[in-house]
Amino acid sequence: MALAFLALLAITFGSLSGLMIVYSVDLPQIQDLERYQPIATTDLYDIHGRQFGSFALQRRIDVGYNDFSPLLREAVISIEDKNFESHWGINLFRVIGAAWHDLRSKSRSQGASTLTMQLARNLFLSDERTFGRKLQEIFLSLQIEHHFTKQQIFTLYGNQIYLGHGVYGFEAGAEYYFSKHANNLTLPEAALLAGLPKGPSEFSPILNPDRAFRRRNTVIDSMLEDGVITAAQAEAARTAPLGLHIEPPPNSIAPWFVEEVRRELDREYGSDRVHEAGLKVYTTLDLDLQETANSAVQDGLAAYERRRGWRGQLLNVIAGGIGLEDFKHPDWTQPPAPGAYMHALVMNVLPYQITARIGQRQLLLTPPDWVWTGFRTADQFLHVGDIIYIQLTGQDGGLLRGHLEEDTGAEGSLFAMDNATGDVLALVGGRDFNLSQFDRATQAERQTGSSFKPYVYTAAIEAGARPDEIVLDTPATFGGWSPHDYEGNYLGPITLTKAFADSRNIPAVRLADRVGINRVIATAHQFGITSNIPPFLPIALGSVEITLEQQVGAYSVFPNDGIRIAPRFIRRVTTSDGMPLSESVPEVSEAISQKTARTMIAMLKEVTRSGTAATASALNHPLGGKTGTTSDFTDAWFIGFSPSITCGVWTGYDNRQSLGDKETGARVALPIWMDFMKAAIVGKPDEKFPGDTGQLIAAAKSMAKPAGLAHP
Repeated sequence: MALAFLALLAITFGSLSGLMIVYSVDLPQIQDLERYQPIATTDLYDIHGRQFGSFALQRRIDVGYNDFSPLLREAVISIEDKNFESHWGINLFRVIGAAWHDLRSKSRSQGASTLTMQLARNLFLSDERTFGRKLQEIFLSLQIEHHFTKQQIFTLYGNQIYLGHGVYGFEAGAEYYFSKHANNLTLPEAALLAGLPKGPSEFSPILNPDRAFRRRNTVIDSMLEDGVITAAQAEAARTAPLGLHIEPPPNSIAPWFVEEVRRELDREYGSDRVHEAGLKVYTTLDLDLQETANSAVQDGLAAYERRRGWRGQLLNVIAGGIGLEDFKHPDWTQPPAPGAYMHALVMNVLPYQITARIGQRQLLLTPPDWVWTGFRTADQFLHVGDIIYIQLTGQDGGLLRGHLEEDTGAEGSLFAMDNATGDVLALVGGRDFNLSQFDRATQAERQTGSSFKPYVYTAAIEAGARPDEIVLDTPATFGGWSPHDYEGNYLGPITLTKAFADSRNIPAVRLADRVGINRVIATAHQFGITSNIPPFLPIALGSVEITLEQQVGAYSVFPNDGIRIAPRFIRRVTTSDGMPLSESVPEVSEAISQKTARTMIAMLKEVTRSGTAATASALNHPLGGKTGTTSDFTDAWFIGFSPSITCGVWTGYDNRQSLGDKETGARVALPIWMDFMKAAIVGKPDEKFPGDTGQLIAAAKSMAKPAGLAHP
């Protein structure tokens, strides 16, 4: 019997040793955990050091042990691993209990993982439920416990665990769900996060708030049983609401700018490094000006839509075969906030009341909110299932309130840069990034209309023309083509400055014909315009397609005294620990002479003083610029500058339909530009253009004293 017993022990020991060898041969070395670097987020910072965007495969923020609030640590231990502080990697009683449950139920539904085992699985193993994988998990857990302290293990676990919606770790979870740090969580908030690892989707407070509520209270009850909170604390926490304060999605403030940065980084470092290495990218964006730009474009398009009157043609989800409760609009990823423009789904229509929803929030509209449409009652023009466009104004009790707007598809873009550095300060590529990621500021080539004329006049000035020179605004034909002015009349002999300020077409064509269209094209290329420009005379009136980015970069040459500084988006890039990787140096070249630049500034200033953009004079600041409107009013532009900032605005439809009769650059684009520039010039009351001491203004005064006659 003794020999048989010894033989049995030997067989058992040999079998276990063999199993250990088989299942541990492919295990990662524990030294790998000592060198473990989780996938990190690449963060973007504006010129003031404020973070506004990020790139990541996993949304994660690594913090230290003391950055987790004691309440959060107690909540996690109470619900996930009560004996965490005392066990040595595995909880033998839980393993035996889980095995007994699984045998009786003939399943593997009962878990027995400690925090250490979960950490080992999440870092190194799959979620496959097999005997071999469980053994590997146990072996790794024992090694982890041997090499690391409990605080180190909890810190690794707290930074690694998945909490749903692409969020990893309790710090990122606290910021996403509650917009606060993990060391500032209240008891109900800590309990909610502690309950998520068991089922991030099943207990998501966004997708399943009722289940999340019950799971949170289960955690609170567990903490009470363990004696880490009092009965009074537990009772108060159980009755507290979920209290979510969802952080806006990353990159929502400047999404088109972020995409430009991402493309540039991908070219430089490769996509994997950009999305995993945790780079720190110091960009040229000014967050304050970007928010101003967002509002200016949205408000300007809303004013245009109202001016054109209610046109209807709303999409209806019921007509499209979609249930009211099943519909989700793409822009509902943004949290509703006062001032935001969002789409809503009409749920009920009464004569004097509209009920709609934005996500799970209810919206109420009353007659003052739609009075501009001209309809007295809502049932005259809206139906259940319509998708409407709203500007939110606030909330009344639990109901959102707002004004009815209209979205007919009109688009707008804005591009602003610092003249001295080329830094792109703000970029808006369209009306709604959630609906269209196409960047109308950097990718869309559109006909420029009269905003091309500064290149014509620059070529003429460099060829010897003078601002006080006389040009004929009279009927003319060029090779069978007879251009006409927008106003439909003729002013006769006028100065170049007057012709430019009033954007007269025939004088511009006469100048282009005189200096040669090829010279005009060469001048445009000197300004940084890279578009292919065919050598035809109508080019002088802007029948060429150029991006807004190129137009703004070109116009900045004038306030820069003839020097072109190419727009840039990134100033410098470092590793996650601050080691420099690259630093951007502005690309500088001479485009035109200083004398020509200053002459053109005087003429461009006259546009904003007495010409087509005279309303800009209300800003009471040194400004210059040029309007642009294309045939049939398909494109409306204004490109302008102060001594320090150049900004351009384009408006139109993607399908190139008309904006409507008389919807010119001065009427549609200029108000958006002015709203932006009001903020851009704040704190700069004394700035002046180069050489702006008064003598250059004399060039414009010749409008009243014709000095000579230009070639017809």
